[in-house]
Amino acid sequence: MRATQKLAIPAIVAMMAVAGCANSSSGGGGGSGSGGALGGDLKNLPVQSKIDVPSDAVKPAGDGKAKCDPNTTIGYVGAMTGDNAQLGINIYNGVQLAVNEHNKANPGCQVKFTKFDTEGDPTKATGPATKATSDKNIIGVIGLPFSGESKATGKIFENAGLAHITPSATDPALADNGWTTFFRGLGNDNVQGPAVSKLADKLGAKKVYVVQDDSTYGIGLANTATKGLGDKLAGTDKVTTKQKDFSATVQKVLDSKADAVFYAGYYAEGAPLDQQLSDGGFKGVFIGPDGVKDPEFVKQAGDASKNAYFTCPCIPGDLIPEFATAYKGVSNGQAPGTYSVEGYDAMTIMLAGIDKGNTTRAKLKDFIKSYDAAGLSKKYKWDSKGELSALPVYGYKVDGGVIKSVGVISEG
Repeated sequence: MRATQKLAIPAIVAMMAVAGCANSSSGGGGGSGSGGALGGDLKNLPVQSKIDVPSDAVKPAGDGKAKCDPNTTIGYVGAMTGDNAQLGINIYNGVQLAVNEHNKANPGCQVKFTKFDTEGDPTKATGPATKATSDKNIIGVIGLPFSGESKATGKIFENAGLAHITPSATDPALADNGWTTFFRGLGNDNVQGPAVSKLADKLGAKKVYVVQDDSTYGIGLANTATKGLGDKLAGTDKVTTKQKDFSATVQKVLDSKADAVFYAGYYAEGAPLDQQLSDGGFKGVFIGPDGVKDPEFVKQAGDASKNAYFTCPCIPGDLIPEFATAYKGVSNGQAPGTYSVEGYDAMTIMLAGIDKGNTTRAKLKDFIKSYDAAGLSKKYKWDSKGELSALPVYGYKVDGGVIKSVGVISEG
């Protein structure tokens, strides 16, 4: 965890303040409307109050009669440390909860859970992935969380015949590699990208400026979001991972007179970008995708985060009381985060396969391939490329320093 960063750009503050006045007097981004941090006629969307979980959702406990070899193991391969580690931590906490519930209910089948840290770095992910595939007791994997590392490791899992369900990697191209072991537990960016335009419509934003980082994820998402925005696109710019000074981008946004900015990337750069936009006089909304939607973004962006909304093909786990309470028991009291529920569901599917006797890599892969049942977040049924058909995208906002759902913004 990192403390809130107060990143200043003193050399151009005055210039940005003037430019910010120009921005606030045009289009939908001007003035101080009823939304507080939102400008002009932009709407402040109400938060969602509840989630209806399918009554037939499969649970990890099963019937409590499962039998399996005591060495039966599922692995997590993904970020546990690194700039955007919290997104991975959200997932493996959900996975750990599922394992705990299963093992408590099934004394004859105590499934082991092993973690491998990639730091979220594609250049480092191949080592942990190789270690996981080399452990013959591991018959399935949850991960990898990020698209870049998923791209770098997919062939390793394929060669080992080891099925892996990613609860969060959204680059559409991942499903086009011919991998039979790859399964995506959510909608990809061909769904999330167009949802940016739908969220902008709900907010009343007329012009959206798109900023992308240089990751596989950011590039792909910016492409689909840009296409979806159509004539609402106010302009585009590119930044890099690890970048801290966004003054040039801020000025381009102000010059464009956009009333919303969409950042295709992760929270490590999204937070200082939002902060510097706010410091520079931008009065519109900041829209981030699933890679930005995390309490760490709020901590690092500080007061600037008041203007933030998000898109995410993930369910708000905090609105499922039973799940949220149980989750806090494995997360040191932290509420469910982005993809916590999807991690839980992914592990539940693998545990269901084990309980039915699918305790080899080949059998578990075939079980997942033919799976057709509801989880907490959605119905899980994959096509031949490892893609789902149920693809809801939720909208979220920062409300009182907490990220809260504003409901489904796209059914996919």
